[in-house]
Amino acid sequence: MDNNTKVVQDHDSVTYLNHREAAEVDEILMGSLGFSVDQLMELAGLSVATAIAQVYNTKEYNRVLTICGPGNNGGDGLVVARHLYHFGYKPFVCYPKRTAKPLYIGLVTQLESLGIPFLSVDDLPMNLLEDFNILVDAMFGFSFHGTPRPPFDDLIQRLVNLQNCKEINQKPPVIASIDIPSGWHVEEGDISGDGIKPDMLVSLTAPKLCAKKFSGSHHFLGGRFVPPAIVDKFKLQLPPYPGTSMCVRIGKAPQVDISSMRENYISPELREDQVEADPFVQFQKWFDDALAAGLKEPNAMALCTAGIDGKPSSRMVLLKGFDKDGFVWYTNYASRKAKDLAWNDKASILFYWDRLNRQVRIEGSVKKVSEEESEHYFHSRPRGSQIGAIASTQSTVIPGRDFLHEDYKDLEAKFSDGAPIPKPKHWGGYRLTPEFFEFWQGQPSRLHDRLCYSPQEVDGTNVWRIKRLAP
Repeated sequence: MDNNTKVVQDHDSVTYLNHREAAEVDEILMGSLGFSVDQLMELAGLSVATAIAQVYNTKEYNRVLTICGPGNNGGDGLVVARHLYHFGYKPFVCYPKRTAKPLYIGLVTQLESLGIPFLSVDDLPMNLLEDFNILVDAMFGFSFHGTPRPPFDDLIQRLVNLQNCKEINQKPPVIASIDIPSGWHVEEGDISGDGIKPDMLVSLTAPKLCAKKFSGSHHFLGGRFVPPAIVDKFKLQLPPYPGTSMCVRIGKAPQVDISSMRENYISPELREDQVEADPFVQFQKWFDDALAAGLKEPNAMALCTAGIDGKPSSRMVLLKGFDKDGFVWYTNYASRKAKDLAWNDKASILFYWDRLNRQVRIEGSVKKVSEEESEHYFHSRPRGSQIGAIASTQSTVIPGRDFLHEDYKDLEAKFSDGAPIPKPKHWGGYRLTPEFFEFWQGQPSRLHDRLCYSPQEVDGTNVWRIKRLAP
């Protein structure tokens, strides 16, 4: 789950709209405030797709069926399918009652151009569990009233039946509803108690009253487009959206039994006859794989040190270079890790590449790089980072956040003439010279592959010896 997702704990602190208010909000948005239907639909669909991507990863929840109704809710679903495609999912669309308006025809054309399959109701398997990991309920929105007619009555019932079935050794697909679960009353919710009970609900603009009856694990608010005029008129209390996110969580995240959390890794075998004899070459191959996989900051590594008192400490740093001489990073020479290394030059670094099910652990001794090397790298950094290195007395206690930012602003003004910024004496690089490598590849049933390299003298020459460790 994305750690940037802000959680609003108190449901009573959020405004819930009744049917009349929800309709009036839409009327104002598309009237005096100048929004068009396609603008709102695009923003809504992007919000829903973002919420889905934050909770359900593409590795476990790749195949997504979006069931679209004939109205705006169905249009939102079409937009969701397009964005999920670009997020790396494999979407399918069931759109049995197509709307013959240019907006909807265009949305269908966009999906067809991406090769996204459209399935008729007859094409769908009777048991949706067999083919899909996520079912997006985009059939009816808050303006729907009455009893669903064919084929949507049957489709809703299929979702209900899916929740009631008990399949052994199979994970049922999750259901994500857009704005309100299809078939629910916009204010009173699932009146009969026999309706869809989605795992995720993404309310749009502001949650509707029925959302108070939602009991699933993930309630998000999406549609980051509510202007102050709407907020003031309806006295809306809405959670702030974090950063640039298009959605925000409402309520507490689901409680998880940590002891039950596990991943059954599926990976290629890692055999002794498949790896390079030289661990530096093997690391380069795996690092290239991490780059090719598009991982975020594949050069991030956990650096572990211990000081004179023997107490270990860890932190994430960024690898800034490696070759036969070792692995290099840069930091403040007055920081805790620097003080540890001054007493004990032994350290370890650990790379973890999640989507590849790989780790690399490297142990060795650490020395400072040359002043010339530190100087060269310092001046290759963005100017703001150079100023930050001067402003931050790393690991020391400061009065507050504002103190640091004021100091930064003063330095920014001092160096505003564009002249080169001198590297501070307390800042520079370290190089870890490896004495041990371990390459770890996750495997099913915890039978992980662990190949380690350690130096051994053979005929007066040091060579790397490969051993397999028990997982």
